[in-house]
Amino acid sequence: MSTEHPEGLNLNGLEEQATDGQSRPTDICSSNSMASVAEYYTGKSVLITGATGFMGKVLVEKLLRCCPEVKALYVLVRPKAGQSMQQRVSDMMKCKLFDRVREDNPDFHQKIIPISSELTQPGLAISPEDVETLTACINIVFHCAATIRFDEPLKHALQLNVIATQQLLGLAQQMHHLEAFIHISTAYANCNRKHIDEVIYPPPVEPKKLIESLEWMDDGIVRDITPRLIGDRPNTYTYTKALAEYVVQQEQDKLNIGIIRPSIVGASWQEPFPGWIDNFNGPSGVFIAAGKGILRTMRANNDAVADLIPVDVVINLTLAAGWYTAVHRPKTALVYNCTTGGINPFHWGEIEHHVMSSFKRNPLEQAFRRPNANITSNYLINQYWILVSHKFPALIYDLFLRLSGQKPQMMRIFNRLHKAISLLEYFSSQDWEWNSENMSMLMSQLTPEDRKTFNFDVRQLNWPEYIENYCIGTKKYVLNEDMSDIPAARQHLRKLRNIRYTFNTLLVVFIWRVFIARSQMARNIWYFVVSLCFKFLSYFRASSTLTN
Repeated sequence: MSTEHPEGLNLNGLEEQATDGQSRPTDICSSNSMASVAEYYTGKSVLITGATGFMGKVLVEKLLRCCPEVKALYVLVRPKAGQSMQQRVSDMMKCKLFDRVREDNPDFHQKIIPISSELTQPGLAISPEDVETLTACINIVFHCAATIRFDEPLKHALQLNVIATQQLLGLAQQMHHLEAFIHISTAYANCNRKHIDEVIYPPPVEPKKLIESLEWMDDGIVRDITPRLIGDRPNTYTYTKALAEYVVQQEQDKLNIGIIRPSIVGASWQEPFPGWIDNFNGPSGVFIAAGKGILRTMRANNDAVADLIPVDVVINLTLAAGWYTAVHRPKTALVYNCTTGGINPFHWGEIEHHVMSSFKRNPLEQAFRRPNANITSNYLINQYWILVSHKFPALIYDLFLRLSGQKPQMMRIFNRLHKAISLLEYFSSQDWEWNSENMSMLMSQLTPEDRKTFNFDVRQLNWPEYIENYCIGTKKYVLNEDMSDIPAARQHLRKLRNIRYTFNTLLVVFIWRVFIARSQMARNIWYFVVSLCFKFLSYFRASSTLTN
């Protein structure tokens, strides 16, 4: 996508005439063009949506830690489950994620200003007083809020991902000093294409017409027509994210816009410390299920690229893109494909190996079974292992719980796990090719110091080390397990191994007594198989001796 700068700027540098005759807000001193990223954010007021979410929290922390002179962070928050917005923000700031900021500046919370908002309501349910405050002071907007549920009903996904974005853009156009609007999308917004450039593709349908059509339909009708509407996209999430990109693009003549497209966002790579993660979403839940011994099989392509992207890489790119968009004001919205597959690829088969190895070295507490998950691309083989390794043990365990007077739960856990994994199959069974020229261009614009502070160079990413830290992060930050208890967890795994060996021995004896010992033909076949095994072992030992 073109990164050409706008022509015909006014001599006073205060505004640029858009193609439709309206003025695009720029209000930027010429000295900013030479400023570093951190210096640019000095004295700026920033609006962040989705600040209490995974990526939003990391964005807030990074701004406070690496841009300490930022003036204020206004965060849109909705009351939730009996908690006021102030309580939600207060709980967020107590998170371990903010430990480094807390050490440097114990009063950092004074820069965070919560604004009551509800994305499903008209005008985002922002009060007139708050609208006046925001329009008078905001310099840059980071729109991170979205529903990330793959199976979200279309109406709700449309409301959160498209209509809310439209309303935020309307609010942004009222801001007197806005310099950049950065929208967080997804690299899979156009997953119906195999090669994805850093451009905004034509939408599958005109968003305005779709919104108007769905307004009068009841939920049952919408649910029935959803498969036909989303077409060759796998879910409502990618579908509505594609529509949202088009909605944002329509305002590029009035606002300075940048769009970030991260792939599968995972635990932090380096900042604020390696392996930070706080949720079960995406690969995190799969890793935990495998570490607990619950997950034994998963349908995926071992050779397909697992396009994971660390959350701190996404946030560093986002902040750098905010600086570039505000300072250089590209003529059109710049899209940044924030992915690893084309630059530093890592495959699902490799992830399986390193996750299993990591959890055997650093086991989770009270594992159900020893970690031993396998990936297969064959549907029938996967279904066989689901039956043998998931459903059958779950039924036995639930039967034991019933007999002991407890509530059965294992089959329910497996059913939820199978649903989550089935939603991921589309992304773990195929490859995409993303162009990342704008990401490379942006890196070249940074000073050497900024490249260190806002590092998004995934060529430096050591995958085995990252996966190790990711697994440890799920243990420490998601499950809140103490690393000092690892010896006890290892002892528990040894106990599970002994139980498995005992069970297998009893099973062999049972099969022998019931099926083999009573039939001469079965005994002959058994002896033949055993002799073949001994011959193979003898050959293997002889080969090893000759090699040595």
